Amino acid sequence: MTSLLIGKGDTAQTLLARYANRHGLVAGATGTGKTVTLQVLAEGFSALGVPVFCADVKGDLSGLAAAGADNPKLAERAAKVGVTGYAPAAQPVVFWDIFGKSGHPSRTTVSEMGPLLLARLLSLSDAQAGALAVAFQFADDNGLALLDMKDLTSLLRHVAENAKAIGAQYGLVSTASVSAIQRALLQLTQEGGEALFGEPALELADLMRTDLSGRGIINVLAADVLFQRPRLYATFLLFLLSELFESLPEVGDLDKPRLVFFFDEAHLLFKDAPRALVDKVEQVVRLIRSKGVAVYFVTQNPLDLPETVLGQLGNRVQHGLRAFTPRDQKAVRAAAQTFRENPGLDVEAAITEMGVGEALVSTLQDKGIPSPVERTMVAPPRSRMGPLTAEERQAVIQRSPVSGRYEALVDRESAYEILARRAAEAEARAAEDEAAAGRAQTWSAQTPDGAGGGMVKPAARRQTRAAPQSMTEKAMQSAVRSAGSAVGREVGRQLLRGLLGSLLKR
Repeated sequence: MTSLLIGKGDTAQTLLARYANRHGLVAGATGTGKTVTLQVLAEGFSALGVPVFCADVKGDLSGLAAAGADNPKLAERAAKVGVTGYAPAAQPVVFWDIFGKSGHPSRTTVSEMGPLLLARLLSLSDAQAGALAVAFQFADDNGLALLDMKDLTSLLRHVAENAKAIGAQYGLVSTASVSAIQRALLQLTQEGGEALFGEPALELADLMRTDLSGRGIINVLAADVLFQRPRLYATFLLFLLSELFESLPEVGDLDKPRLVFFFDEAHLLFKDAPRALVDKVEQVVRLIRSKGVAVYFVTQNPLDLPETVLGQLGNRVQHGLRAFTPRDQKAVRAAAQTFRENPGLDVEAAITEMGVGEALVSTLQDKGIPSPVERTMVAPPRSRMGPLTAEERQAVIQRSPVSGRYEALVDRESAYEILARRAAEAEARAAEDEAAAGRAQTWSAQTPDGAGGGMVKPAARRQTRAAPQSMTEKAMQSAVRSAGSAVGREVGRQLLRGLLGSLLKR
């Protein structure tokens, strides 16, 4: 049965390839040998033809690309643990780097990241995450491709300017929430996070390669700078897991995994994570094994992982822990209780006594049953235990099978260009409408004159003011008015007397 050697205790401790996709845990305090164990596991999977992905937080894993030193002590250790044909050897490695400096650029698009993970990356509140989800849905419905940061910025500006209309269709969108998202994006840009988004996006097939000899490619993500932005680091790795889960077909249980994914400093994935995100991680870990992907969490303390996730990890390598505080003592007890009991070993005591290069190992054996835990001397790696020089790294990058594929950034038409064009067209239409309205107003203020349809200005149609009257004219006009008044009064009196007289005679 195909297996890889981890080390030797009372017996050889191996990891069966057919149960490797039951996931695993590598834990231990700083300086106890977790990185070397990860190196040994990566070499073992590669030798079986299984591609590997791992994040290099300290830079030491870059040594996988170079042969180790010809050291008699390492050869002696290899002989003790039963490594056959031990000899230093370089491994097939491809370097990746979000920032494109220490490896091939590893980008994704804003659309592929999705609103849930992006909200996590930007530390958004529930209301702000809801506004972001509305923006994504609006983009999908209107054919707006979200590829890079400027696309998302343009989309949010458009949503803020049309919040009432968009809210009527998709639900209330607060301009305050949109403004908060814009501020978070600005901060991410200042931290260099915009390098994560763009095209060409990383293709998962490039993480699942083998070399010409059939060895699995070990993909090493340069994370020494990325690790200083823990939320970006955790979000990107979770994105890769999610993409693998959603893209790969169901294959059931294989003789060996299709890909092994090592998540170093795994506690960052769950630190301050909302419940929805933790549930998604649990779902991915539980179901991704049927896609042929194995996930190994590397962390200092097993308590860093939620119990729902910890319960999914069947293969375990526990390096030493230091019980200096009550929390440390609790972690030691918890770690000891997770192993299958070995009557001849005090597990709790052994965890605090182990030196560098030692570990407690329990893996799934026949029928998926965990082996009794054993105190194990971990095998030495064949590759270099230490980082490459900058020149050595560049040489590996230049001869990589994906060299030149991701280096040149492509900026095709997307939301930024489409919205800019629509805004320019709307502005041109508004200017044209305004000009037409001005012409109509001028036309309505004009009317034809009476002579042959010509046009005259209103001032030309004003009546001429009468000339002032003389004193004689004024006197005659006053006398006429007085006479008229007197005649009117006399006629009125005569009519009144005639009417009264006729009434009295009755």
